[in-house]
Amino acid sequence: MKKLVYALLSVSALLGACKQTEITPAGGKSDNQTNAIAAAGGTSRIFDQILFYDGYAATVSEPVPEGITRVSNAKYVKKLSSAQLQGLGNVLQMKVTIKAACDNYDRIAYVALAMVKKDAAYNDATAKHLEIGRFITPFMNKNKQPDQVPYLFNIDNVAAILKDPTLNAKYDIYLEFSIFGVPYAANKEIAGCAGRNDTFFGTVDLISSTSGTPATNPAVILEPLSFNQSINNYDNTDVAGKTVKSITVNLATAVKSAKLYLITSNHGANAGGEEYNRRNHFIYFDNIQKLTYKPGGKSCEPYRAVNTQGNGIYGSKPQTDAQWASFSNWCPGDAIPIRVINLGNLTAGDHTFKIEVPDAVFKDKQGYIPLSVYLQGEK
Repeated sequence: MKKLVYALLSVSALLGACKQTEITPAGGKSDNQTNAIAAAGGTSRIFDQILFYDGYAATVSEPVPEGITRVSNAKYVKKLSSAQLQGLGNVLQMKVTIKAACDNYDRIAYVALAMVKKDAAYNDATAKHLEIGRFITPFMNKNKQPDQVPYLFNIDNVAAILKDPTLNAKYDIYLEFSIFGVPYAANKEIAGCAGRNDTFFGTVDLISSTSGTPATNPAVILEPLSFNQSINNYDNTDVAGKTVKSITVNLATAVKSAKLYLITSNHGANAGGEEYNRRNHFIYFDNIQKLTYKPGGKSCEPYRAVNTQGNGIYGSKPQTDAQWASFSNWCPGDAIPIRVINLGNLTAGDHTFKIEVPDAVFKDKQGYIPLSVYLQGEK
């Protein structure tokens, strides 16, 4: 991917799968994304060019498509129907497509599951949330081509969650889609955006197929640990001055083949901010180190073509792999890796997850690391 010729790079070349990186207890490679295209199978469109608005402004009253709820200008949810859930195979991919409106900056965005008590009204505060895909929008000028970018996530484990009969009997399952954007720069810099408060269009497709589906799927045990919780070393940490966060979960029963699904990304665009400093991250479970990784390190040149708005990240000339690796935690226009940590079999009772980023500085008490992690296994 790093060797692509810049002048010939197309949006379709960016349709890479955000492969969940399998990590053994001894550790492993941290970023493992491929260019696999979605396998043939049924596609269910959940959101179709839904329009997001200024995340800081009062919630707009524009109409929404049937079945979709606007939680805020930056978040929508839609309940997955029984037909959609029953139609899933054991192979599942999620394709997210972002189209430019009037936000020309790089923004953090995600898709999640929201699990609501069966037949109850949707309540964002009491729902169980599981982040299943995070990505960064590129710097886009809506008047230039390409004006959209696709992201593809391999999420087979989510198919098991969505198809689990016990979970389906207990919860209604919603897909949650969030892009927190603001139009203020585009209002001044992008022709046609003066006075507007829309930011991005978003589309989400679930692409499913069947490959050797077992006659009986094992019952899923699911424990959310953290959902987009921003950790740092100054106001959300176990120890003041250190970036460390511990989360204890109580398992009511033993869990077989347990795995952690972990998403983190570093943010803070101030001078010396955490976006531009690559740090080692250490993951522990029950006080045993399970993973060490350093986000980023890849070339962002393949995403230059979709960054159509001039910005301070890309500059006017291509950079070398070494230059990108010196500071890039992530690329505008790319997905954030989903790291999968194998835990093996777990006993019932209390277990503790811990993340530590000892070298993080958070200069001037700015910046954060959004942490999402959940535990999934079998009964």
